[in-house]
Amino acid sequence: MLELNKPALQSRNHDSNFLRACRREKTDYTPVWLMRQAGRYQKEFRDIRAKVGLLELCKNPELACEVTVLAVEQLNVDAGIIFADILLPIDAWGAGLDYVKGEGPVISRPVRNKADLLKLEKVKARDALSYVLKAIELTCRSLKPGVPLIGFAGAPFTLASYLIEGGSSRNYEFTKGLMYKDSETWHELMSFIVDFSIDYLNAQAESGAEALQIFDSWVGCLSPDDYAQYVLPHSSRLIAGLKANTPVIHFGTGTASLLELMKQAGGDVIGLDWRVNLDQAWQKIGYDRAVQGNLDPLVLLSNKETIKKKTEIILKQAKGHNGHIFNLGHGVLPPTDIELVRYLVNTVHEAAR
Repeated sequence: MLELNKPALQSRNHDSNFLRACRREKTDYTPVWLMRQAGRYQKEFRDIRAKVGLLELCKNPELACEVTVLAVEQLNVDAGIIFADILLPIDAWGAGLDYVKGEGPVISRPVRNKADLLKLEKVKARDALSYVLKAIELTCRSLKPGVPLIGFAGAPFTLASYLIEGGSSRNYEFTKGLMYKDSETWHELMSFIVDFSIDYLNAQAESGAEALQIFDSWVGCLSPDDYAQYVLPHSSRLIAGLKANTPVIHFGTGTASLLELMKQAGGDVIGLDWRVNLDQAWQKIGYDRAVQGNLDPLVLLSNKETIKKKTEIILKQAKGHNGHIFNLGHGVLPPTDIELVRYLVNTVHEAAR
């Protein structure tokens, strides 16, 4: 775990409520931002997406900046997160990434063995994904003072799984098959991803991102033993390789049985999904780490009364400990009413003052 708070390297929004919460310092109120806060639930975002595909949007720094800043301004959240996609490295490696309507991401050249792994293009992240870095630079200049920008990347396990499965999966047959049958190739693939991701995330920090989130969206499919053997060494190396003074949020879904191992892997903030009670999860993790979460995104499809009730439960579970960042347990869903999202943000700010 790299040491935070070296004064010579303080970021421009060092004293923002969000970054103070990352460091488990006292805040004026509970800071809040939302995963997928830029997305299809916004009319303006839908209008843009009607004209450009997802990859085209990600590769256009001006548009990526526009949708990132729009979400912050519409919702009055305490941090922005750069608009990008966790699978962009797969595109950079030449594995044939596409987004098919009704199917989601499709990788046309999946990695199923050592020969497939050797075909991946060995590119430098800061060159291959320079458009993300440009978008970060533009966004940092566009956000109002006091609002930090979060950069992010997919965690090694989740990226490897997408790459191996060739798209979405329920049972992860190919992923676990490679893990169990050819662990040597598995570990080589994970090392390949970690090397790239260290360069990518550090370049994001150099471009202006003041916190970094690692998304392990699929890791909940693993047992604790498998996580410890096949994932922990690689996630640990990734997080250890990131720049000091840039807080790291380590997030996964379905991770109730993995939280202590995720803490061991690293991260200044451990992200929680809605399948755990925040107070019990925080106690399990330990109060030497901040936590982020953890409202069920489907609550935002209900009404103000329910949103207020569920939000207050989570804030009460935080018990006033320093280091709670309010968020959803996963991303905002497309059918969500933006007025209810605004109401959630206002409720967190007001209830937690």
